[in-house]
Formats: sequence, C-alpha cells, structure tokens
Amino acid sequence: MPINKKYPLAELMKACREIPLEPRQRITFEYILIGGINDSRTDAKRLVKLLHGLRAKVNLILFNEHSGSQFKRPADRAVDEFQRYLLDRNIVAIRRASKGQDISAACGQLKGKLEKQAKG
Repeated sequence: MPINKKYPLAELMKACREIPLEPRQRITFEYILIGGINDSRTDAKRLVKLLHGLRAKVNLILFNEHSGSQFKRPADRAVDEFQRYLLDRNIVAIRRASKGQDISAACGQLKGKLEKQAKG
C-alpha cells in the first residue's frame, strides 16, 4: 500500500512489540477482507506470522462493494475459514458487523456513489 512508504510495516510492527501492555491488554488491528485479494488461507497464514509474539486482536472488516470499485466482498465461507484459522492459532478475531450497506452508506460505498454522481 502507498502509505507503507511513509510508515513501513516493519517499523510499525517493531513499535507494537515495544508497547508495554497490561496483562489483559491487546493491540487491535483492522484487517479489511477483499474477495480474491487477501482472504485466502495463505493470507491468513501471513497475518499469523506477522502477529506472532504479539498479544493482538484482529477486527475483520468485510469490504463493502460499490459501483466505483473493482474489488468485491469476500464470500462468507472465505471469511469463516479466515477467522477460524486465526482463532485456531490463539488470535482473537472478530468479524465486524457492517452497517449501512442497504442504503450505500457503509464504509467506502458513499464515496463511490458520490464519485459516480459527479461523473454524471
């Protein structure tokens, strides 16, 4: 991702490992699952490796499809398998509920709708 140039992932992870956590605290990571892009078992394995040794919680966020994007929402089965893989490796993984999809107001959808209207 372009932001990785400004904030390299290796540096971020190093900083996370240096945070003094209380016994029950965890660092929360947001992971947007995009169908066919980063929702496979291989991707889950890479995430587990990245988080190894950290007390982490992962919020799994399903990509919200919209007309201005080529990306797709992941299949429910892929999400279930991804989440199960993390849970089986003692990583707290919570599927975030998406709100506003029915009115195109979920994360990313409204921007796509507005851009489409602007193009006319």
